[in-house]
Amino acid sequence: MKLVRGAWKLLVAIKDGLVLIAMLLFFGLLFAALNARPGSKPVTPGALVLDLNGTIVEQPEEQAPFAALSGDAGPRQYRARDVLRAIDTARTDDRVKALVLDLDSFAGGYPATLNEVAEAIRRFRDTKKPVLAYATAYTDAGYRLAANASEVWVHPLGGTIFMGPGGSQLYYKGLIDKLGVTTHVYRVGKFKSFVEPYTRADQSPEAREASQQLLGAIFGQWREAIAKARPRAQLAQFLASPDRLIVAANGNIAEANKAAGIVDTLGDRTAFGQRVATIVGSDAKKPVGNFARIGYDAWVAANPLPRTGDGIGVVTIAGDIVDGEGGPGTAHGDTIAKLILNGLAKKDLKALVVRVDSPGGSVLASERIRLAILEAKKKGLPIVVSMGGLAASGGYWVSTPGDVIFAEPSTITGSIGIFGIIPTFEKTLAKIGVTTDGVKATPLSGQPDVFAGTTPQLDTILQAGIENGYRQFLARVAASRRMTPERVDAIAQGRVWDGGTARQLKLVDRFGGLQDAIHEAAKRAKLDPAKVHAEYLEKEPGVAAQFAAAFAERRDDDDASGGGDVFARIAAERRGLLAQALGDVKRLAMAGSVQARCLECGGLGPSESAGSDARLLDLILARVGFAR
Repeated sequence: MKLVRGAWKLLVAIKDGLVLIAMLLFFGLLFAALNARPGSKPVTPGALVLDLNGTIVEQPEEQAPFAALSGDAGPRQYRARDVLRAIDTARTDDRVKALVLDLDSFAGGYPATLNEVAEAIRRFRDTKKPVLAYATAYTDAGYRLAANASEVWVHPLGGTIFMGPGGSQLYYKGLIDKLGVTTHVYRVGKFKSFVEPYTRADQSPEAREASQQLLGAIFGQWREAIAKARPRAQLAQFLASPDRLIVAANGNIAEANKAAGIVDTLGDRTAFGQRVATIVGSDAKKPVGNFARIGYDAWVAANPLPRTGDGIGVVTIAGDIVDGEGGPGTAHGDTIAKLILNGLAKKDLKALVVRVDSPGGSVLASERIRLAILEAKKKGLPIVVSMGGLAASGGYWVSTPGDVIFAEPSTITGSIGIFGIIPTFEKTLAKIGVTTDGVKATPLSGQPDVFAGTTPQLDTILQAGIENGYRQFLARVAASRRMTPERVDAIAQGRVWDGGTARQLKLVDRFGGLQDAIHEAAKRAKLDPAKVHAEYLEKEPGVAAQFAAAFAERRDDDDASGGGDVFARIAAERRGLLAQALGDVKRLAMAGSVQARCLECGGLGPSESAGSDARLLDLILARVGFAR
């Protein structure tokens, strides 16, 4: 017994020791992280480096703590307003000698967002400070920014081929039929194409017409912007006959780019670093290619948002609009409504700006947010809507309370229409010999029955409900836009519009960004726009989220890793296509409430669901023994 008691005490002591070590390690890491936060070090003169190894979004998602610690956090999301503030504050600061755009791993953003960032880069360059861009291969989105640089570099073994917007969409009708799944679709709007991948084997003529108009407008704006930013680039020739120009350069894409004026200099990352060093200086103790750099995070922290003057409330509705509560990056209806209502109750707000960057989603959540915004209107606050890269379907629903709506020419908006999807599996079960039976007191007993199918009565009720919801959507838009419901119906039908066309159709009022909306809100509140500040109504990150952010990968003090060439981009697209397919299956099987959502929007920027789709793919691959 003594031996047993002694062994037990030893095991308990080992356990207590391990717990103590784990706690010491945790708090040690926490202390190190909090003491290594950006901004804790003084900013020394050099080049401000925008190492955009991810996407530019309106509102980044919270990072999972353990993903950050394990180094598997995925591409970073950069808040658009922080990127803009970083560039604009650097223009007049003598410590910033140059701006470096590291676009090797840049994954893009919506066209309107990219245009705002590109214009900020141009404003920086107009101060006569140099702007230098580098990538192994520029994407269309990356080149939209790089074209504004005074020097555009590309790796000699890389090079750029412009793709333009558009591409293939997956359609599952054939697979669904083979599996025996019955897809019950209830919708209004001949252009409401979100349901088509589940009901057709190809694109409908209406959806094709709408997509051609939208993509043509967006791509035309991209071409005009590049031509304006870089007149010497032979863009038209490179878009029309890239094969001829590349073959003429013996297959050397980088040389073809240089010959066409697309880029200025061919060089690897070390040569690029040496060039920047001639402008801003370097540290002789560090490897060749280093230069004096100012990290993005440190610069943003050193230039916080202004806090003086009267407060203009700004609520952000970014990502898919969904029911319930949750963190940033997805627009949870209850969470956003509470943020608005708490802001009205606890803060001395003079006006409210609604910043929208969403493809839509749940109608119930959209209505929850709309009603909360109307509470601000009841208090007499001016309501100004600022559409970012995307404000479609549910994103337009929540915009209807606005006294005035701002958008950019390349904002994607409209898609005024709603739908619902219910899959049933009676034919699937029949294939394996499973049938159903039971007693039903009414025609609606057990409905919707995913095992036996829906009844005609239920189908009639659900379709009538969808049509009623569409009429309510039209009525809200008509009242907001001072149109008749018939006029709104003619331009609605689920069709998506670019911001320029939407302004002509009176769906938006003016062109302008977030700051323009804040200034307009100040004027409507009879305040001096120069003497107000934005009071962002946002959920404060929890301790775990702050911990994850503190440990998030930062490359401010190190050289960035190289990006991929054209073949690497193709490999990434293949993986993305598989992730999308899995995500589409999940969305069909788990579709919730009535939806007001846009299909075309996802292909023009960083897909709102791409992150969750990629995580689903990783989970499945891990389960079957594969890793990224």
